[in-house]
Amino acid sequence: MGMTASEKESIRLRYLEVDTSNVADVLDNMNLLQQGLAADFGPYPETCKRMAGWAYTIRGQMTPYPQGGDADKMQACQGLSPGEIGVWSGNGEGICYFGELIALGMKERGCVGALIDGGIRDVRWIGEHQFPVFARYKTSVQSIGRWKVNACQVPVYMRGHDGGNVIVRPGDFILADEDGAIVIPVEHVHTVLVEAERLTEIEKNIRKEIANGLTLAEALKKYGHV
Repeated sequence: MGMTASEKESIRLRYLEVDTSNVADVLDNMNLLQQGLAADFGPYPETCKRMAGWAYTIRGQMTPYPQGGDADKMQACQGLSPGEIGVWSGNGEGICYFGELIALGMKERGCVGALIDGGIRDVRWIGEHQFPVFARYKTSVQSIGRWKVNACQVPVYMRGHDGGNVIVRPGDFILADEDGAIVIPVEHVHTVLVEAERLTEIEKNIRKEIANGLTLAEALKKYGHV
């Protein structure tokens, strides 16, 4: 899907104005039923309310290796571009995939957040840098010597809402907010956005009508169910 940088950024900013709940409903109506991520993905720190961006995938695995740094992780992050979200996938349980310094390096490249199917640490400091992260858990245990990046910009699996897997490909779109995180396939990104914006506008009108004295039943009769 060929888009200019300005077109991609315009779409990203528009997605920041819609909710994952509306996007999820649109995807269901399109019979794209396996796009929602597991319920334990949450914001770190909690003050991080939402993020939206294009997927840049990073994959790793548990493997023992000597202490002394992880050049592969640093190298993988060098390919990040403005407007992208680092999507970290792998089988590391109980360890963090990255902390403050990697987050700073990502932010320097214009990265707008991270989605981690694993752990994070340095939560307070990442919050100080206003770098949004949605992860499954936090832990003080580092990845060095335990978990190593083995690929980037390849399709990856992330834990899905029903215990299955959600495939995230490079260039797919990620939206996360207070209700959770969801993946929009790139080929549907514009169609989903337009419909989610339509639902958002209807909901705004319903809230306004109820605030002005209309009953819920009367508002739904006027605007329909959303």
